Amino acid sequence: MSLSRRELLTATTATAVSVSAATASTVPATPAEPAASADRRGPRVRTGFERLAADGYALLHGRRVGVVTNPTGVTRELRHIVDVMHADHRVDLVAVFGPEHGFRGTAQAGGSEGRYDDPATGLPVYDTYGKSGQPLADVFTASGVDTVVFDIQDVGARFYTYIWTMYDCMEAARLAGKRFMVLDRPNPVTGRSAQGPVLHKEFASFVGRQPVSQAHGMTVAELARLFNGEFLSTPVALETVLMTGWRRSDFYDASGLPWVPPSPNMPTPGTALVYSGTCLFEGTSLSEGRGTTHPFELLGAEGIDGRWAAAAERLGLPGVHFREAYFVPTFDKFQGRTVGGVQIHVHDRAAYDPVRTGIALLVTARKVWSGFAWRPDDWIDKLTGSTRVRTMIDAGATADEIVVTWQDELSAFRRIREEYLVYG
Repeated sequence: MSLSRRELLTATTATAVSVSAATASTVPATPAEPAASADRRGPRVRTGFERLAADGYALLHGRRVGVVTNPTGVTRELRHIVDVMHADHRVDLVAVFGPEHGFRGTAQAGGSEGRYDDPATGLPVYDTYGKSGQPLADVFTASGVDTVVFDIQDVGARFYTYIWTMYDCMEAARLAGKRFMVLDRPNPVTGRSAQGPVLHKEFASFVGRQPVSQAHGMTVAELARLFNGEFLSTPVALETVLMTGWRRSDFYDASGLPWVPPSPNMPTPGTALVYSGTCLFEGTSLSEGRGTTHPFELLGAEGIDGRWAAAAERLGLPGVHFREAYFVPTFDKFQGRTVGGVQIHVHDRAAYDPVRTGIALLVTARKVWSGFAWRPDDWIDKLTGSTRVRTMIDAGATADEIVVTWQDELSAFRRIREEYLVYG
């Protein structure tokens, strides 16, 4: 028996700190809430939502609130924040806005849930996917909200679409005269550094609206500050509620928070660790592991054998080993067919560079497999932010020769990024 989307949903029923834009404010960690040591017992990281709730939702007092969220918007007890706020008389929650994959998460990549009333709460759910600018502003206006709250777990890669959902919602909130609040969550792959090429504006799309590096090393609240200060034509009235207990060097497993897959093909924090490099295989004829239990960790195609893993292993890339692997995707590329390739095994997360590794895997795949091809629409250019990676690989360049070409633009982005970082 199969269930419709609607049936499935029914069944599963402060201290102010100034920032670059004058209209923005941040609720930071206070001196009474220091970052915890690694061996401290109990919850380590308190999310933006936890701090908002602990303060009795004071920042939302007297406001008509709408929430942009998905299944990751949960408490540490795994209750969804929409359900929590809806049940609390102190919050006037009037609408929910669903991104790609939907508010409750029933849609696959490239899909959404549409407009419906949430069976669990009765709240109207509006679809934001594929909307931006004035059409999205009109959705906010029609919903009757005066404050749009964003709470979605990001994974640290420029082409993960939720950060651009946030960007589009910030711009739409500005157009509609609404306030915008971001409830912060950890970057699961740390916030130590920005890595990879920076998007060139002519390649802007929903997998990259603005010049940000491929692995940005920021939290969503920091990104919101960056977007407001650098990229929006006029700043939105922005508030950010920061975490306590999170440090830039922390991987997700140090947070003490449960992991909820932000999308169907992001099952674990380990997936996020490799994603900013291996998602590039979406732009090729090879499988990026969709339809397997290890998406973005398994890569391959029909006709590839152990030579690819051997070639990648010989490079001696830091923090990672490559295993010859065979798998049968249950959907997407090579559905139901046995393909050969590699499985990525990260053994030193601190040393591992996902972007350099992804480029090296593209270079070696092209050398060992005659069937290597780019997607006909040159999707790789959207993912990398320019034609450079594609044309240099086609010309026979090595991974190191490619990586060196984006260092100047990366350094410039790092200088801008530094102004908007709020965690140590």
